[in-house]
Amino acid sequence: MNTTTDPKQPPRRMLYATMGALLAVLLLGAGGFMWLTGGAGGGGNAIGIGGPFTLEDGSGKPVTDRDFRGKYMLVYFGYTFCPDVCPTTLSAVADAMDKLGPDAARIRPLFVTVDPRRDTPAVVKKFTAAFGPEITGLTGTPDQIARVAKEYRVYYAEHRTGPGPNDYSMDHSSVLYLMDPQGSFLAPVRADGTGDEIAASLKKLMG
Repeated sequence: MNTTTDPKQPPRRMLYATMGALLAVLLLGAGGFMWLTGGAGGGGNAIGIGGPFTLEDGSGKPVTDRDFRGKYMLVYFGYTFCPDVCPTTLSAVADAMDKLGPDAARIRPLFVTVDPRRDTPAVVKKFTAAFGPEITGLTGTPDQIARVAKEYRVYYAEHRTGPGPNDYSMDHSSVLYLMDPQGSFLAPVRADGTGDEIAASLKKLMG
């Protein structure tokens, strides 16, 4: 994410971290409404978060949302060139998986890139492997990424930093999405939490 500072404006990484936190709060409120109205019970998705996708894993193998049925999906959108927020979040997720013990087997953390131009399957595989084998990295064509980002209500945009083809960073929202074993949205999880906090939230949400 962009780290350019301006004395008249807050750093962009702080801006989009704040946007992600605000989105999480809004989703929590919407999720509460969904639970109260029974929207999550019958396989429906009352607030329209998530949906079917076809992407590629680190080996270039096609992967769909249905491959994770029977497991909770913990979905995070970011990119491998992200200098701070994404590595911090994935490190906390990996720590949370360790803290969960046997319950970790019920969850599949997914990292979906919003920078498919640079994040090839090999790049995504190497990036996620640095945090542990539990996290699956996914990429795809620009159109595939745009579709899945739209399904998850994810904001992302290229921010040019120079004239070269790779002189850019990606602004993006930062939220962990917990999907239930049937693939429906269950709740957002704060992406800026510690491993202990994320583990506690997941344990409570999974029951």
